[in-house]
Amino acid sequence: MEVIKAKVLGFCMGVRRAVDIAVEEAKACAQENSRRVYSLGPLIHNPKVLADLEKLGIQSMDGGSFSANGSSCAVIIRAHGVSPAAEQKLRGKGCRIIDATCPKVKANQLKTQELSRAGFHLFLAGEAEHAEIEGLLGYSADAPYCAVTGGADEAREKAAQLFEKNKNAKTALVGQTTISEEEYKKTAEEIKKYFPGLQIIETICAAAGERQNALRELLLETDAVIIAGGSESANTRRLLAIARQSGKPCVLAESAEQIPAFFSAYEKVGLCAGASAPDSVIDEIERELKRISHFA
Repeated sequence: MEVIKAKVLGFCMGVRRAVDIAVEEAKACAQENSRRVYSLGPLIHNPKVLADLEKLGIQSMDGGSFSANGSSCAVIIRAHGVSPAAEQKLRGKGCRIIDATCPKVKANQLKTQELSRAGFHLFLAGEAEHAEIEGLLGYSADAPYCAVTGGADEAREKAAQLFEKNKNAKTALVGQTTISEEEYKKTAEEIKKYFPGLQIIETICAAAGERQNALRELLLETDAVIIAGGSESANTRRLLAIARQSGKPCVLAESAEQIPAFFSAYEKVGLCAGASAPDSVIDEIERELKRISHFA
């Protein structure tokens, strides 16, 4: 078997930055024995990385149920960001706040807030329950209208509903940073059928697009594909969706143990990874693919 790796692999800038910030804070607090370290929700969406961070003493916690003594705690805001209200609540408890929000996500948050205060009716393209969208909703508090759209069909429905209420609404579209360019474009097209003047904000992270394009290239030269990454990761799930559209065998694997045995029969297997997949997991999966090929 020949294992062909995608041109773009490993942590994206935002994930690496968040992990580095968390590790540095954990080590500093451990040396000083000064305070406990928490992350406001999972720092990133990868089980291996989260397990490693937990070994360093970083505990993931739900902001709504946080009851520890704030003055003795350091709280890391995860890469996906949080709403202003959630951050303010922690500051009110006296917590030391370390903001590890991805710079791209932070830029989207501030742009959403700007549009909201300017009176724009907003459409947020992405997954309603994703942490990034939840944070963006908090930054859209001043908007006269804000709707989350999970795809082109839902965008059309939401646009039609707004059109019935306000045909002259000033509108703008903001997307989750990990959304695919194709999905974002289709969402915009449906909204523009009702609001031709829609402002489309360029919010897709370059890292997500690079990984998606690298996967498309990989699919052209392989028989099957493994996508390394966490099942909770939105950008990893989008890679899996792209692979499935090709019709070629594909699977999302959080570890080498999740590689299907039948993959040993393929001559060329592609290996790509989500933006939160660490090098250690990618290497582990590559080694396992090579190992099982000997038993084919």
